[in-house]
Amino acid sequence: MITATKPFSPPIEKYQDAVNQIFENNWFTNHGPFVTKLEKDLAIFFNVPYLVLVTNGTIALQIAIKALELKNEIITTPYSYIATTSSIIWENCIPRFVDVQDSTLNIDPTKIVEKINSKTTAILATNVYGYPCDFDQIKLIAENHNLKVIYDNAHGFASKYNEVDTMNFGDISTISFHATKLFHSVEGGAIACQTKEIYDKLILLRNFGHTSPTSFGGLGLNAKMNELCAAMGSINLSLIESILLKRREQWDLYSQLIKNEVFCSLRYNNKNIDFNKAYFPIFFKDEKILLKVLSHLEKNEISLRRYFYPSLNLIEYVNSKDKCPISENISKRVLCLPLYDSLSIEEQKLVIEKIKEVC
Repeated sequence: MITATKPFSPPIEKYQDAVNQIFENNWFTNHGPFVTKLEKDLAIFFNVPYLVLVTNGTIALQIAIKALELKNEIITTPYSYIATTSSIIWENCIPRFVDVQDSTLNIDPTKIVEKINSKTTAILATNVYGYPCDFDQIKLIAENHNLKVIYDNAHGFASKYNEVDTMNFGDISTISFHATKLFHSVEGGAIACQTKEIYDKLILLRNFGHTSPTSFGGLGLNAKMNELCAAMGSINLSLIESILLKRREQWDLYSQLIKNEVFCSLRYNNKNIDFNKAYFPIFFKDEKILLKVLSHLEKNEISLRRYFYPSLNLIEYVNSKDKCPISENISKRVLCLPLYDSLSIEEQKLVIEKIKEVC
């Protein structure tokens, strides 16, 4: 079976050695040595002044919203994973959706201002498929309207804009280390910020608000990463250059294989951008063809994801009246091709061959 994603598995001996050390330490959670080391190493890797590890990328978004004390309406993208929207709602804020650029599928800065009103407190944008948003335009809009900015950088591990890692933009940037991500810690995530003031809030929020074992500086929750996840993260970080190289080779092969086909992928303008090539979406003429392709692939033991579907402004519980025609259209026609470290060249070619049989 060829699946949409598979976790990267480091040499088991390396992880067993780390687990043995954790057992010797008898320290499984509460800011142990593996968490402390990974936190420092990732801050260096991203070149960010402040970084906090947490349990997953969703709780990272929720804590970011809390740390910035956001209320009322948050402008966001309809083209992302559901966690981007659900985090806003979970924190008792209202998502206001702005349609995306058809060239990148990131939020369209030219359409943001028309959605800003007296209730707007922030912009929460996603670096879709790891490709950076228009940071400069969004920053200018936020400054002109006194808004906070959060970037959901769940896909953006190692992507850069003007040689600066994508974790450095906005008031806060969050990332996911879920097992299927380019870099993972089985489960996990991180929050990066540029100021000590926000960092101090993040530290309180992820650990029940503790300022000492018997005192509290405010409301918090349990969002601490454990030692076992941090150990996996540390091992994978030591192997990240080979992981990134393999992913780029796979992405480039797909680009060659689909040249001149009726289905297509995004044609990114990579000026000033070092793109991690974390995902390879393809787009069909309409949803009818997409469903035929999915059915045919399943018969051939190939499982792909409609990623992202549906457009988030159409989720029933969101109850949004915002219209986003580009996102609504694209989400009906998109599939992400398999990309993972153990995927072979032959398997990549087979996937495209089976899609072509339908198209």
